[in-house]
Amino acid sequence: MPRPVSASISIPALRHNLCIVRRRLDQAAQSAGGQAASVWAVIKANAYGHGIERAVAGFSAAQGLAMLDLDEAVRCREAGWGGPILLLEGFFKPADLDVVDRYHLTVSVHCDDQFDMIEEARLSRRLDIQLKLNTGMNRLGYAPDAYAEAHERAQALQRRGVLGSVIKMTHFATADGPQGIAGALGVFRQATQGLGGGVSLCNSAATLRYPEISVSVDGSPNWVRPGVCLYGASPFDDIAAMSYGLRPAMTLRSEIIGVQSVSAGAAVGYGAMFRAERRMRIGVVACGYADGYPRHAPTGTPVTVAGVPTRVVGRVSMDMITVDLDPVPHVGIGAPVVLWGEGGPSVDEVAQASGTIGYELMCALAQRVPVQTLG
Repeated sequence: MPRPVSASISIPALRHNLCIVRRRLDQAAQSAGGQAASVWAVIKANAYGHGIERAVAGFSAAQGLAMLDLDEAVRCREAGWGGPILLLEGFFKPADLDVVDRYHLTVSVHCDDQFDMIEEARLSRRLDIQLKLNTGMNRLGYAPDAYAEAHERAQALQRRGVLGSVIKMTHFATADGPQGIAGALGVFRQATQGLGGGVSLCNSAATLRYPEISVSVDGSPNWVRPGVCLYGASPFDDIAAMSYGLRPAMTLRSEIIGVQSVSAGAAVGYGAMFRAERRMRIGVVACGYADGYPRHAPTGTPVTVAGVPTRVVGRVSMDMITVDLDPVPHVGIGAPVVLWGEGGPSVDEVAQASGTIGYELMCALAQRVPVQTLG
């Protein structure tokens, strides 16, 4: 019999979360008297650990899919996705453009080297691009004082029949925090003043907090790029996903495989990092860092056993964690455990206790964990 650890991915939850995003965009558009933005559903990193093919099914109502990897883009086409696909980092080598052309992909363009490769390529159709502006994150994108020249280069390629649509794009570094987007948005508006075409601005945090900036009031084709919120996790440290009506798409489950009764002062786990405050019952759960559970999760990290909230105690090991069974004195071997997801703590709660973010935990789900698709 296999180990009892398993994960499930809910297609209905993915659909539900996309509907939540769509509703916020529609409400913002209605208030502003404009046109709601289209949605790039971001499915990078194997759809945040949820699986590309499941994401294609769950986000079938999105206007487009966005990712980084060419192979994942091809998998989307092979799974039947016929809509737009955006490569968020664009392409890296001239040969990549052969794949981009064959599978009709949209690309981010963030530097002159990419324009050089486009000009030298032999494309069979016009290439749609999103031209990226660096508004302060200082990763990818043109500097504000170089953006107008890059945009004119794109328009020249449009006139030559090489490029199709040209969307103005940036990425907000602080949309999830108190600093907000005002500074970056001001930089964007100044650098793009007078330049035509739609915009692609909002990540998950900006889509949820500032949907009004994505509204098109002149008919331009605007886009948003939500990612983690589509999987039912929050992009904010201080606002829970459920506050927006989001549902967890991934649930990580296991069972109690052993029970220990320990006396007050007895140590539990590697390094004797936890000592019992009193006589306690300790449950051993078949899940560890080799399954994707965070090794750095400390004593007190929330977990649910037989529907009852309790806590991790001691250090997480490769294949097991230990939990406090005092809140559930009636349970024994075989009792169900939810590490995160439906019926348990949120992935954000586990991540926050562990000093990380929910993105990392979902992406870290190990290959050895069997995954069931729901819905």
